Amino acid sequence: MGITVRDLTKVYVTRKGAGWFRKVREEKVAVDSLSLEIPAGRITGLLGLNGAGKTTTIKMLTTLLLPTRGGANIDELDLVRDAAAVRRRVNMIAGGERMVYWRLTGRENLWYFAQLYQVEPSRVNSRIEELLELVGLKDAADTPVERYSKGMKQRLQIARGLINDPSYLFMDEPTLGLDAPIARQLRGVTRDLAVTRGKGILLTSHYMAEVEELCDYIYVIDQGRLIASGSASELKALTHQERLLRLTVLATAPAVRAALQSVAEHHGARLGWEDAEGSLQVTLRSAADLTAEAVAAVTGAGANILRLESVEPSLEDAVLALAEPGTRPGEAGTDAAD
Repeated sequence: MGITVRDLTKVYVTRKGAGWFRKVREEKVAVDSLSLEIPAGRITGLLGLNGAGKTTTIKMLTTLLLPTRGGANIDELDLVRDAAAVRRRVNMIAGGERMVYWRLTGRENLWYFAQLYQVEPSRVNSRIEELLELVGLKDAADTPVERYSKGMKQRLQIARGLINDPSYLFMDEPTLGLDAPIARQLRGVTRDLAVTRGKGILLTSHYMAEVEELCDYIYVIDQGRLIASGSASELKALTHQERLLRLTVLATAPAVRAALQSVAEHHGARLGWEDAEGSLQVTLRSAADLTAEAVAAVTGAGANILRLESVEPSLEDAVLALAEPGTRPGEAGTDAAD
């Protein structure tokens, strides 16, 4: 069970004036032959620069937009042919303060959306109470939403997105603009939805730390096309992002320098050092993790390490690098594996 997307394509057509009576037809491809998998019980990431096609993809998969070509199966239901049944299995949560009505109370919002999603009448009240408890809004249930804080509004959006108990949830920038404690709380709710409740989640976010924390698998798109996929560590490895290793060594002896130079040359790493009052400040930059070898080299040369810091390559740098022509897997100018 899950969502299987195959060759999903969306082309927007516009007509512009080109004279007194003639109109020129223009096409813009927003999503181009996109294929991906969203299994149940897993948080899957969808990343890309602004305009990459992430929101258009989500709108198609939630039946808000018709695809131009291709399609998807949601638990063996066809995205287009079985659209009504698909809507009962999916829902969407967007960032910002959209998709709830400010003049209604939290409880009234949930009741309204329960009617739209045709929740069984006998279950509506119990479902509302369950969701208010889940997102921590029971005490504010009968307060107008216009009096909610930004974090409370976003928690209500999560409850609204769960009103029909969807099997699959599409989360488009769900923590956008939220304070760190509220964002952390919402990440916890999101993780629980996948791990404990078995929901398949597709997450888009500009917060790369959030994606690394939550997503088991990530798709990266650019100009509507899939350019890479894998775990966060696999994506960073694809672009050969460098790790940074900093050491403070309590010695400046030539043997220490020679040992570190040997490690750097063996791995093609960039080595730098600076003398500082009887100690040596060392930096090693490499695609490989050289921590163990650098420590062994220093101690083997008879020196002690006062301080060690290892800085992992960032997912953000990897996504930016993947969006650059010539750095994508399989393209000319890169030796990254397919």
